[in-house]
Amino acid sequence: MDESNNWTLKTEELERAYNEAKERCAPKAICVINPGNPTGQNIPPENIAEIIKFASKHNLLVMADEVYQTNVWGDDDKFTSFKQVLRELGPEYDRVPLASFHSVSKGFMGECGLRGGYCEMTNFDPEVKAMLQKLISASLCSSTSGQVAISCMVKAPTGDAAELYETETNAVLASLKERSIMVHEKLNEIPGIVCNNLQGAMYAFPRIEIPKAAIEIAESKGMQPDFFYCSELLEHTGICVVPGSGFWQYPGTFHFRMTILPPKDQLVVFLEKLAKFHVEFREKYV
Repeated sequence: MDESNNWTLKTEELERAYNEAKERCAPKAICVINPGNPTGQNIPPENIAEIIKFASKHNLLVMADEVYQTNVWGDDDKFTSFKQVLRELGPEYDRVPLASFHSVSKGFMGECGLRGGYCEMTNFDPEVKAMLQKLISASLCSSTSGQVAISCMVKAPTGDAAELYETETNAVLASLKERSIMVHEKLNEIPGIVCNNLQGAMYAFPRIEIPKAAIEIAESKGMQPDFFYCSELLEHTGICVVPGSGFWQYPGTFHFRMTILPPKDQLVVFLEKLAKFHVEFREKYV
C-alpha cells in the first residue's frame, strides 16, 4: 500500500506480492479491508476497480471486509462497496467471485459483546455455495441476541423508533468523526510522528521516527524496533498500542496502530502522554 497516497493499493504492488506468494503457495484469494484496518483509509471506486481487475486476471476470490462501512470521516469521502463496483464494471467481470462481510461487532454500533455478522456471496459457483452452506449448517451459530442485532442492522427501525435511531446514530458518528480529526491533528503536531488523514474505520496508523541507537538496542534484544518502542511506551505511560511490524509494514518504516474509540477527554490525556514520551524517547536514544 502507498502511504504517500493515503494508503491506496498500487497494481504494481499487488503484482509484486502475488509473484512473491507464488514462490510459497498457489494464491487463491485476495482479502481487502475497506475502510481500512489498521490504516484508516477509504478506498476510492477507481482503486476498487483496479483490485477487481487484478483478481480477474489471476482468477482470485475477492474477500471484501466491509465492517467499517458506516465509519467514513472525510467530508468528501463516501463508502463504495466492492459489489457496487463489480456490477458497474459490466458482464465481463461476472465470473469474479466476491464474498462481502459485515458485522454488528464493528462499525458505529461497536457492539463487541454481540457476536453476529453475515457474508454475501456474489458470482459463486452453485456447488461451492452449497458446500459452504453445508459447512455453516454444521457449525455453531451466533447467539439469539447477536442475530437480533444483525436484523436491526440490515433493517433499520421504522415508525416511532426511526427518529430516535437516526438521532442516536448521527450523534455517535459525529462524535467519532470529531475524535478522528483531533487524533490526526494532534499526532502531526508531535515532532517525529506523521499521520495520514483518517478517512474511515476506527484507527490511526502513524509513522514514527525511531533513533538509530534505539533500533540497535531493539535488534540486540531480538525485537522489532517499533515493538521495542511500543513496549517502552507501555512500561512508562501505561498506554498500549500495536506495533506496525505486526502488519507487514514497508521495510525501513515504523508505525503503531491506535484506536479513536476512547472518550474525547481520555484521548486528550492519551495524546499528551504520547507526545511527552515520544520527545523523551528520542532524546534518550539520540
